[in-house]
Amino acid sequence: MDLSVVQIGNSKGIRLSKTLLEKYNIKDTVELVLEKGYIIIRAKVLPRKGWEDAFKKMHENNDDKPLMADVFEDENFEEWI
Repeated sequence: MDLSVVQIGNSKGIRLSKTLLEKYNIKDTVELVLEKGYIIIRAKVLPRKGWEDAFKKMHENNDDKPLMADVFEDENFEEWI
């Protein structure tokens, strides 16, 4: 695929079509990888995006309690001394 390099202010850039943006899930940020004479552009993946809001909702719903006890009834701490 050929793309034209266009003037953007004092810089230059390329334009990606809506089809490419949707196909490769490119939103606001991309990762640029320089490798062996190639420039690779890929969507920036934020694996923990939204976790903070999810944790806040869990707390508000009182749904952030431990699923198991920190200490089991039959634990013997003396063997660690």
